[in-house]
Formats: sequence, structure tokens, C-alpha cells
Amino acid sequence: MKKIYIIFIIGLFLISSNTIVTSSYIKRNNLDYDPLVDISVTVDFQTIRFLEDEESSSQKIRLPRLPQIFINKLLGTKLQLSLNNDPSLYLKVIINDNEFISNTWSSSRYIYNPDWSVTFNVPDDQEFVDIKIQLFDSSNVLYDISGDTGNSDDAFDVEISYDIKTGHWSGDDEMSDPSGYGRLCGCDDGSMYKVNKDSEIWFNIYQNDYDNDGIPYWMEINEYQTNPEVPNSGDPDNDKIPVDWEWKWGYNPFSWDDHENLDSDGDSINNYEEYLTSEWFSDPFRKDVFVEMDKMSNGPNGEEVNFPEISKELFINPFDRQNIVMHLDSGKMGGYEIIPFDELSTSRELKEFYNDYFLHGDKDNWRRGVFHYGVVVYHAEGVAGYVFRPNAWQVSSLGMEEKSELVRFQRNIVFASSYMHELGHTFAFWPIPGHNDESKYPWQPGYWQNRPYKSCMNYAWVYQIVDYSDGSRSAPDIDDWSRIDYSHFEHEWG
Repeated sequence: MKKIYIIFIIGLFLISSNTIVTSSYIKRNNLDYDPLVDISVTVDFQTIRFLEDEESSSQKIRLPRLPQIFINKLLGTKLQLSLNNDPSLYLKVIINDNEFISNTWSSSRYIYNPDWSVTFNVPDDQEFVDIKIQLFDSSNVLYDISGDTGNSDDAFDVEISYDIKTGHWSGDDEMSDPSGYGRLCGCDDGSMYKVNKDSEIWFNIYQNDYDNDGIPYWMEINEYQTNPEVPNSGDPDNDKIPVDWEWKWGYNPFSWDDHENLDSDGDSINNYEEYLTSEWFSDPFRKDVFVEMDKMSNGPNGEEVNFPEISKELFINPFDRQNIVMHLDSGKMGGYEIIPFDELSTSRELKEFYNDYFLHGDKDNWRRGVFHYGVVVYHAEGVAGYVFRPNAWQVSSLGMEEKSELVRFQRNIVFASSYMHELGHTFAFWPIPGHNDESKYPWQPGYWQNRPYKSCMNYAWVYQIVDYSDGSRSAPDIDDWSRIDYSHFEHEWG
């Protein structure tokens, strides 16, 4: 009797344990992929962005504009130019032939909190759930969120097969695809320089489960041998990455991985750093670039330190079109410090800003190995913008405003192009055709000799376009996008 009692107690322990499950528990119902709950699948949308912008396309040569100063005098105010023809967008989701339509987001090409999701009850005995995602404008024109070529509806929408056994999905979006897992990009078909309604969508798909740890019942029983009634949490394999992140990205959370040295996408952000930035949609299998933008406060005598919000979006767009996702921290990723006003910032002061407001006095600050640092000051000594660390640069708000007054330039593009130019130096671009004193102005031969290199790194194009060159033109054109050195910013000067 005593032996029976002991066996009973051990059995109870094994059932409640998070690492061992009895065979009878596994076979509770082999026709139901989760006998503990009635399965529902949720498609949750996090961000929608329209990627096309004629103002910033590097494939177009803009005609000269009226001088900004003339426009200001004409209107009697400082004009804040904005993007024209912002679309009004809505989403359509079809789950197992059941259609769901969102409300319309009016006149907005950048929707960061759509606050819309669809939850649908699915058969518990069918492994796959069919999901189609479409993006329309208010005129019911379909926008391109797919990597498929062509102009048909099928080439613009996305079809996904969600697996309720594993909690992962495949199809037009899947892990390790060019645009990233849970991110759709209409430029995947190579149409980034065509008028093709290219857009990007960030989303997640998940199902309910009894213990609310996000890991489906089938995975717990058949792959991890854990108890689906007890949440998986923590870091059971002691590799510094918790269970939920490893499960999502296809790693075994119960088997140690060298995440501090794993960098599958080659963006010089290792898996541990990808985990630290995961709340901002980083992807260990698709390149990410993080930039912290700090800004100086306005001055006591009406001096303004500006960086237009639209310029931030223009800066992000060319990277996202290339599936090198730009994460600009201007207040939502733990950065974006406000620096006390300084009428003229010297090189020494810029280095102090870097140490005090980016590193916060900690040379081992983890952000140093993840974020580039671009500070917006009022006025800098010598030039309007330059690099003062392998991962740090400044742009002068006053200098950009002065550039914006010239006939050739548009204010939003001036700010974005300058910021992207200085970032390019932290990618170790060299050589840079047209980046010399003999190529700055139209009366100089170098200006025209280097004109085919259509990059904001070229003095002939900086302040006029927001893009790097794709190398598709005649010499001395260079493909900037393919020569980015993602590790250069990791170096440090003495």
C-alpha cells in the first residue's frame, strides 16, 4: 500500500511538471489539436505604411522650385510643406473564406497604431488555416503588399497558411523571407522605383492556448514535452534568451544556443541584441538598422531646432523598400534625449553629447552595439553635418534651414537627405564619387562627371534626393545598397 501511495505522488508530480507529460495525456484526443480550448486564430495588425513618394524617388530629377524664402514672403509665414495625396486606406482579411473589413484610416500613409485585429473560431481538427490579406484605398484600388510579380489582384495580395500545430505560418510570408516574418512589402518584386502602390504591413498571427504562453498545445506535447497547462517562461537552457522568443524564431528553448555570436542576417546585431530589440520588430533573419536621434532644445531667443516629422518618414522609406528595415528612435525606443541649447556646438562638445546623452557615461551600454547615433543640433562648428564617431554624426538645423531657402531644394528632403548622407559614412562607403570640393557645383567638371552616381552621398545629389544609388547607371555609378558595411559602426576611435 505504501508503494502504491508513493507511485501515486510521483505520478502527480510528473503531471504537474513542466518538462514531463504522460503518454495518456498525449493521446487524450488525437483528432483535436488542442483538447484544452476551442481554438480561435487572431490576425493582429501593428503598422501600415505606404512606401511610394515621388518627392524622394532617386529615379526622378525634380524641376527647380520657387525659392522657399519667396514662398514665405508671399504667404507671410514659414511654410511647412507636406506630402500630397495621402491615401485613405483600409484592410480586408479573409480567413477560411470568411471576410472581414476594417474601418478606413483617412488621409494617412503612415499608420502606426491601427488598433485593428480579427479573431475567428477555426476547426480544432484541421491543421491549416487559410488567410488572405489585402490593402485598399478608399477608391477600392488594391495596393501592393506582395512579392509576386505582375499587376493582377493575385500579385498584390498575400495568401498565408497558418499551422495550428506549430503556431507558425508560411506562404507569401514566412520566416527568413526577404521582407521578414510578420512583415509584408510590395517592393519584394523589385518595384521600389515604379509607381505600383507599394506598401508595407506589420502583423502577427496567433491562437489561444490554455496556459497563455503562446506556444500551441501540439508543440508542447510533441516537440517540447512540456505541460500545456503550465506556462513556459524564463530561460530553461541558460542561453540568455527566454522561451517565447526562441519558439517564435524556430529555436529550441530547451537546447542551448550561442545567441551572443549568432547573426544569421549579417547585420552586426547578434541574436541576443535582436531579442533586446524585439519589441520594436527586429528580425534575426532580415537586416535591421537602428538609429537614435537626439535633438537640441530650442534657444532662449526664438532659435528653433527642427527636424520635420515628414523628413523622418522620408528617411525611413528607402531602407524599408530595400528590406533593410530602418528603426528610427525619436522617442519610442528608450532614446531621443533633449540636449540643452547651445548656440554653436564644437567638435569637443559633440563628443560630450555622445558620451552624456547616448552612452550615458557607460562605455559598455548595450545600445552602443545596436544603435547608430545622429544628433540634431542648432549650429555646428565648420560644417552643417559630419561624422564624429564610426556610429555618430550631427546635422545642423540652422544649416538645413538655410539650404531649404535655395531654389533647388525642398525643406523636408533637405533634412532627410542630409541625415541619410551622414549615416552613409557610418556604413564605410568609399570611394564616393562626387564627394569632393571639385564636384559640388554645376560649374565644376566633377559635378557632371559624377552625375550618374545618383546617391545622396554625392554632393551633386545631396539635399535633393533621399536614397542611395542602386548602381544601375553608367560609370562611375556604384551600388551603395550592396556595399553597406554593417559592422563598421561597431568600431570605436580612441
